[in-house]
Amino acid sequence: MAVHRRAWKYDLIGYGCWMSIATRTGDGGTTALMYGRRVPKDSSRVKAYGEVDELNACLGLARAEAEQRDKVLLEKIQKALVGLMGELAVAPEDLTRYEADGYAQLKEEDLALLDREIDVMEKVLPNAKGWSTPGGSLTGAALALARTVCRRAERGVWKLESKEGKVRNLIPKYLNRLSDLLWLLERSSDTKKTKSKKIRKS
Repeated sequence: MAVHRRAWKYDLIGYGCWMSIATRTGDGGTTALMYGRRVPKDSSRVKAYGEVDELNACLGLARAEAEQRDKVLLEKIQKALVGLMGELAVAPEDLTRYEADGYAQLKEEDLALLDREIDVMEKVLPNAKGWSTPGGSLTGAALALARTVCRRAERGVWKLESKEGKVRNLIPKYLNRLSDLLWLLERSSDTKKTKSKKIRKS
């Protein structure tokens, strides 16, 4: 996971010297979790945080095209996902150390933000009729992609829980709620695009 790779190596007096991103340590099919424990690249833990990493990339695409208010919201979500992803990238045996070192973690306030946004959007959006068809707008399509990846990430976290346990309940709950919000944001984006086209035609 890119966020945990160390591109700089420090000597005893604190000066940084460049170290290549190509460490070659993963050529044999294993990768390092935080704190150095090596696991197979196809392990449930690596898949889980890899899918969240993919979700974050999809949200970046959506944020690049979104309106300003949604840009701010999506960036907050992306920052919350960094903490979520970091926690997944730690073996259960090292979680206490992770917490003591003060690394970012998903918080209840992050989930509360999603709940507030869902409440607001459900009050202003018309009732949905059937399945959505992504493509009404570029932003909406990016949000639809993010939504489906989010669902996959949630499934990956539950699989990790079933195999290893010790996944905080807040993590899959957050991903479940996030996919709901992304669906609403997708509909909102496509609705605005439709209204804009009608205005131009008239």
